[in-house]
Amino acid sequence: MTTPSDKLIVALDVPNALDGLALAERLGDAVSFYKIGLGMLTGGGLALANELKQDHGKRIFLDMKLFDIGATVEAAVRGLVQFDIDFLTVHGDPHVVRAAKEGAAGSNTKILGVTILTSLDRADLDDGLMIPGTPRDLVIERASRAFEAGADGIICSPQEAAAVRALGNSDGRLIVTPGVRPAGAALGDQKRVATPASAIGDGADHIVVGRPVWTADDPRAAAAAIQAEIRDL
Repeated sequence: MTTPSDKLIVALDVPNALDGLALAERLGDAVSFYKIGLGMLTGGGLALANELKQDHGKRIFLDMKLFDIGATVEAAVRGLVQFDIDFLTVHGDPHVVRAAKEGAAGSNTKILGVTILTSLDRADLDDGLMIPGTPRDLVIERASRAFEAGADGIICSPQEAAAVRALGNSDGRLIVTPGVRPAGAALGDQKRVATPASAIGDGADHIVVGRPVWTADDPRAAAAAIQAEIRDL
């Protein structure tokens, strides 16, 4: 069951599971949902996901951004959903989404398709030989195709949330937005950003915030301030 506090997902982009658990303990009941990504995978990320889920009652977003042939994606997802994770990311390509949904069959894990990374702009897309179009246009098209392939939701920057929410096939689908920065926070490596209130107001169901929380002098207070900003939206 989703609660208002679940709107905030804190990214545990710290070196290892011990640091992640220590941060989660500092945050306490100020945060109910955590993202664990590739950066921590070799540092005990899956063990941390299991501990936070089973022993602390937290919700878990495993941000793996899986991409491979269909059979491999299906097998990987089938293995990962055994950890009872709530969200799992794959690349938003239709064949990947379809395979991931097969792998997640019978579980409660929601498959989220990644559209265009929030750290990329048009110059980056040119370097990667992506077709012409603004990042916004490509995000909207990739989101629509991911939804058609069966994705439970998508990942996009907050700057595209409203346009994705306006898609005819977005009803009942989740929009999760990284690249969220409280007013005055450093952008870091993100290029398409917005404030927490703006992202939720534009249609995001969940926002992902990392460094502005865990680099704060008082991470719990930083998380509580974000929760207060978005609580009634």
